[in-house]
Amino acid sequence: MSSRLLLSTGAAVAATALIIGCGAMRSSSGNPMSFFITSANPGKGGDLGGLAGADRFCQSLATSAGAGNKTWRAYLSTTAANGQPAVNARDRIGTGPWTNAKGVVVATSVADLHSANAKVGKDTSLTEKGEVVSGFGDPVNRHDILTGSRPDGTLAAPDPGKDTTCGNWTKSDGGSAIVGHHDHKGTNPDPVANASWNSSHGTRGCSVDQLKMSGSAGLMYCFAAN
Repeated sequence: MSSRLLLSTGAAVAATALIIGCGAMRSSSGNPMSFFITSANPGKGGDLGGLAGADRFCQSLATSAGAGNKTWRAYLSTTAANGQPAVNARDRIGTGPWTNAKGVVVATSVADLHSANAKVGKDTSLTEKGEVVSGFGDPVNRHDILTGSRPDGTLAAPDPGKDTTCGNWTKSDGGSAIVGHHDHKGTNPDPVANASWNSSHGTRGCSVDQLKMSGSAGLMYCFAAN
């Protein structure tokens, strides 16, 4: 075999190894996305299977998008119940920064996320597929995103006999949940609440149909906690 042929063969092997190595690196690093709105509801409206079920759904959608190598958490608050303390959405999503499916940084920290500087909006709050969620003024309005929270990310504590979390995300009928407007638009008489991405108003119920009445498809925000 000539030295020229040996050289060509060696170069081809090296090039192949480089391509495989780069592919392995991309596979191990995964999708850098660390924030998204779910592209769908699990199917039972406000019944998400509690926080654990909501987290599993976030993890499943992230995995389908190639970002399952992170630990995903749903941005949801819950009330104290069954001997368990209340949970604030802001306390369960990690420390940031968070980027959407297009690589845009929506917030650098928990404090930034809950400030006027946050880049959470219709054009940036994309699904795990990188798609825009329809909002106010579109043929189908899905801008009400489940949170159960106040603007600062803490639990929207309900008045006695009231509900702000669809029974801690276990109700698929009746009840109510606090939602935010991902597009900062709507008809809420309170202009501040109307523009809030995480705390605008309560829903008319927790079933799929009841959620639709107020512009919700039962979607939620998911954040990578690591």
